[in-house]
Amino acid sequence: MSETLIKVENVSKKFCRDLKKSLWYAVKDVAGELVGRGNSKDELRPGEFWSVDDVSFELKRGECLGLIGPNGAGKSTLLKMLNGLIKPDKGRISVRGRVGALIELGAGFNPILTGRENIYVNGAVLGFSKEEIDRKFDAILEFAEIGEFIDAPVQNYSSGMKVRLGFAVAAQMDPDILLVDEVLAVGDVGFRSRCFNAINTIQKKAAIIFVSHAMPQVARICTEVLLMNKGEVLYQGRDVPVGIETYYSNFQSETGLVSGSGRAEILATRLSTNGRTEVPGERLTVNYLDDLAIELDIRADRSVDALNVNIAFFDKELRGVAQIYSINGDFRLVNDRDTLTVRAHIDQLNLNPGIYTLSLVLTDEKRGETLINYHAVKDFQVTGSFIGFTPVQFRGDWSRVD
Repeated sequence: MSETLIKVENVSKKFCRDLKKSLWYAVKDVAGELVGRGNSKDELRPGEFWSVDDVSFELKRGECLGLIGPNGAGKSTLLKMLNGLIKPDKGRISVRGRVGALIELGAGFNPILTGRENIYVNGAVLGFSKEEIDRKFDAILEFAEIGEFIDAPVQNYSSGMKVRLGFAVAAQMDPDILLVDEVLAVGDVGFRSRCFNAINTIQKKAAIIFVSHAMPQVARICTEVLLMNKGEVLYQGRDVPVGIETYYSNFQSETGLVSGSGRAEILATRLSTNGRTEVPGERLTVNYLDDLAIELDIRADRSVDALNVNIAFFDKELRGVAQIYSINGDFRLVNDRDTLTVRAHIDQLNLNPGIYTLSLVLTDEKRGETLINYHAVKDFQVTGSFIGFTPVQFRGDWSRVD
């Protein structure tokens, strides 16, 4: 089980932003290699950039590497080099065993051939005989759940059907190495659940590289993480929560959207935790189970007698995960002065470590009218020694019953 299946040593890959220059450089490089005078691969020519820059790691059987980072970080380029689709400009890649890859939607499928024909073609490429594929065919078909469409051309498949068939082929062919690049985000909930169960089974006897922007999924299955940005490694190690927090910390908040009747406005929003107030221009960090105070300065039209305040929490995938509503706290905000200041206090914030955005909604208590809806007004970061699978982490009172 300690057998090293993937070894990446100081690997780099460069591309050119300009198509004409890229074609010209390619011609020069091929000609140079033919005469034994190739271009120096250590230097960038005009228009070139490092898509992957000096990346090294080893992955053993039974391990799963979470490859994370923003779009354009170089993750897919690295996976394509691991799968042999492109070669590195510098460094060395050693791969032992059979590779099953899902690098992009529909990759490896001939769109004109049927699903059945593509299964046999993919199996043959992986080194399986027709008899071996025959034995695995029913399991592939059952996992993919595409029924009679197995004999339809793949070009007529939906994106979900392509993903289901591609993962079914990759998983059922018993790979030594499995490369998965974000394609699971296309499937439905039931299919994703089956995929993760299959990954857990495959991981016992294979090495897996898992690319995803969903950090709870990374925390669920990965034994270590490699965080990339613009081709460079920002974090690498087995402390998965630290890698995920570093990933979150590289996101910048987007300016919020404002809607509503306009009969109220939010003048200021202030956050604090354990008596520590946020610093202007910096993101407030809150330790898991510490308190969080949200203070608002509000101005409303005099025709509004009283207001309801709703504060919603959204994660980085823009999913609503929690809210605190003044009605539920038996609180009535009477509009009796020019500027109102209201404070909401949460004793123990039990949100999963990560970055969260606040959205604020003020409504007229009497009419139910939305006075202002301010989405993404402010964000903060929850830190902790773990990353759970779900947005909310109940602490609970545990005891043993004999």
